Formats: sequence, C-alpha cells, structure tokens
Amino acid sequence: MPYSQFSIETVETAFGISITESAGIFADISPVKYSDFLAQILKKYLPLALAIATEKARSELILTPILLELKEQLQNQISLFSGREFNVSPEKGLNGFCDFLISKSPEQIIIKLPVIALVEAKNDNIQSGLGQCIAEMIAAQLFNQQKGNEIPTVYGSVTTGTNWKFMRLTGQVVEIDLNEYFINDVGKILGIIKSFCDASSD
Repeated sequence: MPYSQFSIETVETAFGISITESAGIFADISPVKYSDFLAQILKKYLPLALAIATEKARSELILTPILLELKEQLQNQISLFSGREFNVSPEKGLNGFCDFLISKSPEQIIIKLPVIALVEAKNDNIQSGLGQCIAEMIAAQLFNQQKGNEIPTVYGSVTTGTNWKFMRLTGQVVEIDLNEYFINDVGKILGIIKSFCDASSD
C-alpha cells in the first residue's frame, strides 16, 4: 500500500502511533525575511496557480519557489527533492512518491540522511493528505534509524500552497497543529520550515 493510500485511521492502526492535536504548536515561531524575488514570483504566479487549480500547478508555482527560497537562505546546506520515490519498507506500505522531501544534507543527487521534513501538496483538501504525510514521516524516521542517524523529530506539512498545516513525529507520537498558516504570511511559513532544519541540528 503506497503512502497515498493511508488515511489517519489506517496509519494510526498500522504503525501503533498516537495522534494528538493542539492549536498553535508552531504559532510562536518568528517569521523570517524573504527575498524580493520570492515576493515577485508569488505576486505574479499565485493567481495563475489558483486559476489552473491542480496540485501540479500549486506545487510548481507556489511550493517550489518557497522551498527554493528556504534552500537559498540555508546556503544550500539542505537538499530538496520533488516527486522522488522514497521506498523505505514496501512490506509495511512505506513506499511511493513524495511531493517534497527535505534532507539535512547538501548532497542533491541521492537522498541522504537525515531526512527531516516532508511536504505534501493537495489541491483543496488538506485533511485528505494528513494520513499520507504521516506515513511519509514514519518512513523518514525509519530511514534515519536504518542509516544510523536517529534525529529526535521528523516534521511534515500538508498544503494547498495557500493554506499550510504542520505536524511533527517524535517517537510514536504525532502532534498536529490545529492552526493553519496562510500564504499572505509567507515569512511565517518559511520561519516554521526553517525551524525544522535548525531543530535537526540540536
């Protein structure tokens, strides 16, 4: 069963994890300044992405520029993968494609540890992507363990490009932030994702 087949209920049962929900888990993270280039890209192409109204358009025209800005701000000390296979444990259903995967490694050709965050794109229904993203986070946790780098927390996000929901996996517990964060505060979104990279260095 690939990642895309998991719901919150099935992922909880299959992997014995606990899911908790709290408002504002990431609300206190400070926004970061971002480039004029990103501001111009979003101003020019956000309306087009919304008009096309597909996951692919939102990924290419909204998510990719934001994540490339993150990579630039972190001086290319992370690697960013888009639409790559991440087959960690097919017998457990932990296989398939991830929309975006972030690793705390500057090497860009192959996925190297530690994998710190997964971002799933959805056209309009964030709720439908939560189970899928959690399954990918569990796969990242297992991948890191298998490779000998057990970072304490793996992060995830499900986003329409305009709305973002964030969560984190620590041990067997997934915490979902009930708040959604919006593209009109892209500095906040970047600040949250950047904090994931900073936390993985602690």
